[in-house]
Amino acid sequence: MSHKIHTQARTTPKIRAEIQVSTLSDYALAKKYNLTRKTVRKWRKRQTVEDYSHRPHQLLTTLTPLEEAIVVEIRCWMLLPLDDLLVITREFVNPKVSRSGLTRCLTRHEVGNLKKLIAKQQAEKGELPEVQPKKTFKDYEPGFIHIDIKYLPKMPDEESHRYVYVAIDRATRWVHLHIYDNQTQESSVDFLNRVVEKCPVTIQKVLTDNGTQFTDRFTCKEKQPSGNHAFDKACETHVVEHRLSPPRHPQTNGMVERFNGRIADILKQTRFSSAAELESTLISYLYIYNHQIPQRNLKHLTPIQAMEKWHKIKPEIFSESVYNHPNPDNFNRVVIGLP
Repeated sequence: MSHKIHTQARTTPKIRAEIQVSTLSDYALAKKYNLTRKTVRKWRKRQTVEDYSHRPHQLLTTLTPLEEAIVVEIRCWMLLPLDDLLVITREFVNPKVSRSGLTRCLTRHEVGNLKKLIAKQQAEKGELPEVQPKKTFKDYEPGFIHIDIKYLPKMPDEESHRYVYVAIDRATRWVHLHIYDNQTQESSVDFLNRVVEKCPVTIQKVLTDNGTQFTDRFTCKEKQPSGNHAFDKACETHVVEHRLSPPRHPQTNGMVERFNGRIADILKQTRFSSAAELESTLISYLYIYNHQIPQRNLKHLTPIQAMEKWHKIKPEIFSESVYNHPNPDNFNRVVIGLP
């Protein structure tokens, strides 16, 4: 026989049953089972060994039982996401319902998880659930670089914000960054030149978003890159193919966005007194990231270790030798890509 037991319970059904039939005093039972006398008295008064529900006796909800039944039926019939269901509920059922209240209602009736609800209905109908293919980046050799820009907070000794340009290699996750006072075409071209210089791999492709720093795609009448943008010309000079992410699909450049998230975490956790202190911290973290942080996508190698591995397999795609310097005092500036 199964019993509902609270996860933090100090007693088992067997102990509770023994307490209920025991003739010992509350003090003796408490000492025997290492409990409080209040707990002993509680179980002596009960006729069952199961925990009571922790749900309040009176639920504070704006939905009546009938309205809840209507909402649950709509959810099961139309399979609407929470926000869409909230609009319909406010329009036709109860205008005062809150989003959190609607969530609690769906959870109580076991229809809160839409994916599980769909899977349950498909199982009841004998249908096989649709298996969505897992989307992954196409495998590329080192030399496919993602570039993006991130705002930096204004420091006490600064008059305006600055921007950090970030480049990351798709195959090895090797990163290079540099801080600029603006995000103009000139800064983008200068950063590309730095990446080409610092990266030990011959760069073949560069992926950016559709910002005016990188392309004139949406400023041209034809809504297509003209090839006359300064960044496009710089790519042509370095014999690099410039690719643009699809409009309104930032996840295409998600690899560099995730690194920007790491930078955001550093900015939240640290209080900087000057722009120089912020820049020094980012440079130090860049070294740690490239040399000392193993990554699951790289089979628990660091970016530099992944570079070394590729160098043994395809040395012809490298323009510089790759060395792993665990000591930050004697590392190779070309390898880690410092400004």
